[in-house]
Amino acid sequence: MENQPMTDSKRRQGFIATAALLGGALTLTACGGGGGKASGDSGGSGPPEKHQKQEQVDRAAAEDASDAKIKITPKSGATSVGLNHDTRVAVTKGKLTDVTMTSVETKEKVPGTLSPDGKSWQPQSQLNRSTQYKITAHAEDSEGRKAVEHSTFTTVSPTNSFIGNFTPEDGSTVGTGMPVSVNFDKPVKDKAAVESKIKVAASSNQEVVGHWFSDTRLDFRPQEYWKAGTKVTMDLNLDGVEASPGVQGIQDKTVSFNVGRSQVSTVDAKTHMMTVVRDGRTVKRIPISAGGKENPTYNGQMVISEKYLQTRMDGSTVGFTKHDGKGEYDIPDVPHAMRLSSSGTFIHGNYWGKGIFGQANTSHGCIGLEDVKGAKDAKTDAAWFYDHSLLGDVVVMKNSQDKTVQPDNGLNGWNMDWTQWKAGSALR
Repeated sequence: MENQPMTDSKRRQGFIATAALLGGALTLTACGGGGGKASGDSGGSGPPEKHQKQEQVDRAAAEDASDAKIKITPKSGATSVGLNHDTRVAVTKGKLTDVTMTSVETKEKVPGTLSPDGKSWQPQSQLNRSTQYKITAHAEDSEGRKAVEHSTFTTVSPTNSFIGNFTPEDGSTVGTGMPVSVNFDKPVKDKAAVESKIKVAASSNQEVVGHWFSDTRLDFRPQEYWKAGTKVTMDLNLDGVEASPGVQGIQDKTVSFNVGRSQVSTVDAKTHMMTVVRDGRTVKRIPISAGGKENPTYNGQMVISEKYLQTRMDGSTVGFTKHDGKGEYDIPDVPHAMRLSSSGTFIHGNYWGKGIFGQANTSHGCIGLEDVKGAKDAKTDAAWFYDHSLLGDVVVMKNSQDKTVQPDNGLNGWNMDWTQWKAGSALR
């Protein structure tokens, strides 16, 4: 029996058993992943001394790696980055040794400020819109080991940002009727968000409230005129504020202005006289000529918003045109002109009218004072009033046959009572 040839069945079983043993051995080798050292090598390809050298290099690299960790904000690749506070470099476990920020296009360097402890850096001034910037920051840890980081990003575009143009100017001295008026270059949908970030405070402790005249105009005023000598401060904290989806503010600034003496001038269309009252005392009475019957002057409280020693007045620009399309008047050198409304009401010098001052109302709606051509005579009534008026002074028109000027026609919100004014705030 022992010497009989092996049958095909037994031969096949033997092959299967042998393959299984070999497969098991291969599987064990594969599962070991080369991690064992039964074969005498170091657990990977190549001779043991090669791996020992690699371990020494890795250990040296680990010992040389700096503990200083630099963080640049914003991250590289960021877009629509704000212009004021969105950019910053900081380091932990070390100190910054050098930070360079440049415009990618112009290569112009951006000045920055390094904190006294060397832990942070930021730009000194507002960045430009739609500009790509690159920052390279270097630092060292306590052992002198160096670290470096880079970031390239793009600031917000004009399309995706808005600004507020405001009056009066920072540092100016104005009359007691000057409101704070902010005109935005894009419509504001979230009025509460924007208004909440604009703070107007007065040293006189008068309550100041905002009023929206439109989606683009927000004015601030107290219930009564500013008290003489008041300092008014506006904090415009609009950086990053969304006026509408995808449109953010870029301004972060504080401006202030001073309120000078009180001067309110009352013009009476019936008597053709103006009475100038300064700090509660009448200082001058001036004969005037107001708007005629066909074009009477607005009634109400009007604030001087612009002053021109001389200016051109063309009737066609304010709707006074003849059949040929030309203006009913076009005077190239109107002297001592001061704007009272956006629609074209001025109080100004008049050198072409004779015998009308204190006698008749003949203008197209302006208030005229006697003057000379060229605005060169300082002794005329118009010159005196021009020289003694501030932007923000109030001119009150009464007894005219026209309606009261609209509160949003110029800086004339004083023609709205306090209850109505407060109702126009998005925060109330």
